[in-house]
Formats: sequence, C-alpha cells, structure tokens
Amino acid sequence: MLEIKKNDAVVVLAGKDKGKRGKVLSLSREKGRVFVEGINKIKKHAKPSKSFPEGGIIEKEGSLSISNVMLVCQHCDKGVRYRSTMTEDGRKVRTCVHCGNVL
Repeated sequence: MLEIKKNDAVVVLAGKDKGKRGKVLSLSREKGRVFVEGINKIKKHAKPSKSFPEGGIIEKEGSLSISNVMLVCQHCDKGVRYRSTMTEDGRKVRTCVHCGNVL
C-alpha cells in the first residue's frame, strides 16, 4: 500500500500536468485516487442553489491515479522513492531512498 498522505508534496508523473507539483488535498485509498492542489482542473456546470445562488461554471481539481504521483523530498528537491524505517523510539517513518532524510 502506498503511503501518500494528506498535505504531502507530490510531483505528477503522467498526464497533461506532467512535471507539475502540488499538495495533496484528499485521497481515496479504496479507489486508488488522489486530489492534488491546482492539478487536473475540471469544469463543472452548476445550477443556481442556496449555497451557489448565481450558478455557472465551477472549476475544481479532478482526481489522479495514485500511481501517477511521487513524493517530493525537501532535501533533494525532486520526486523520490521512499522506504519505511523504524526510529530508535519505535515509530515507523518514511525516509528518502537517495539522501536518507525523513519525509
């Protein structure tokens, strides 16, 4: 199971927004999808309602496959693979494969 979490910095690996970076807004582990801030924008037509009285076209983020994003290491400043390691106090943390820093 991939260990991508909310508020992680990720880079997009495939699709029309390839190479762009963003923050994970939400994810659905059951469906294997992730919503990234500013990536894969879609337009939705909305009828007027109480919450949106003027109606119109709403632009929001669409979902991406979780396999098309990669975590960004703050130290390496690029998309990296990671591994799970245990700390001295027994916590399980994600570490960068290249530099060894905790993600």
